[in-house]
Amino acid sequence: MVDARVRLPIDRRPRQLAEAKAMQRQQYDEVLNIGEKVRTATVSALLTSLHTHAIEHAVVHAESEGGEDADALNEATAELVAEHPRLLSGFGTVTMPPPTGGSAGRQVQACADAGLIGVNIQPAFAGMDITDRRLYAAYARAEELGLIVALHTGINYSRVYPMSHERPELLDQVACDFPDLRLVACHGGWPWVAEYCAVARRHPTVYLELGGLSPKYVVRPGTGWDVLAGYLNNLLLGQVLFATDWPVFDHERALREWRESGLPPRTLDRLLGGNARSLFGAPGLRGSTSCSDERQTA
Repeated sequence: MVDARVRLPIDRRPRQLAEAKAMQRQQYDEVLNIGEKVRTATVSALLTSLHTHAIEHAVVHAESEGGEDADALNEATAELVAEHPRLLSGFGTVTMPPPTGGSAGRQVQACADAGLIGVNIQPAFAGMDITDRRLYAAYARAEELGLIVALHTGINYSRVYPMSHERPELLDQVACDFPDLRLVACHGGWPWVAEYCAVARRHPTVYLELGGLSPKYVVRPGTGWDVLAGYLNNLLLGQVLFATDWPVFDHERALREWRESGLPPRTLDRLLGGNARSLFGAPGLRGSTSCSDERQTA
C-alpha cells in the first residue's frame, strides 16, 4: 500500500513567518479539527502509523497555505526523505504567490536537485488561478525535469479567497499546455467531481487523489461523488490514488472504510497502491508497471 500524500510532520516544519488569518483557519478547525491534529503529528507518530497499518511507502508533501518559507519546507522534506529512502519520498513547494515566474521555476529545479519527486502548489490559498501565468515557469520546469505537480482542487475551508480559482477547466488548460506533465488533483475536485473525472479521462497524465476524505462518502450515492464511484472500476481504474492527508485523516479509518466499500479486490489493489507505484516510481516503489493498458474504451 502507498499513501500518496501525508503532511510534513510538525516537528520538521519551519516556524511560520506570519500568523494565519482567522478567516483562513477558523473553518478548518471547525470542520476538520486540523489544529489539534497537526499539533500531535510528529515524525515518530507518522512512522508508527505507517508501520502499524502496513503502509509500504508514503509521499511527504511540503504543502503550505501561507506564512511558511518554501525553501525551508523543501529542505526539511528532503532531509526527512533522505533519512527513510525506502519508506518515504517527497514533494516540495514554491513560494506563494511567486514573486516572479522565474523564481518559481528555480524553486522547482532546487526540489529536483534535492531528490524530491514533485512539487505541491495550492493556488486558491494565494488568490491565484491554477492557470496563473506566474505558475507557468514552474509547470514548464517540472515537465522538463520529469517532476510531478500536485495541485489543491475543489473546496477548501479558507474563507479568504473563492474556490473558483481551482475549477476543473483550469486544470484541463494546464494539461493541454503541458501534455507531458503529470498532474495530481488533490482531494479529487469536489464539488466538480464529474468535470474532474472528464479532465482525467481526457488526459492520461492527470490523476485524482482522495486525501483528507472519508471513503465511505466517496462510494455513497448522493454525496456528489457518484460519477467517480462509478468510474473507479473501469474508466479511471488506473488514475485514482489513495491518500490520507495525514494527520487530517488517519490510516486506520481510511483503510477500514475502503475495505468496507464493496469495491472488488482488483480495484482496491490499484487504488491502494498499484496506481501510485506506476506514477511515482520512487526508490521504495521499484517494480512498478504502467497503467496505460488499464484505460478503458468508452
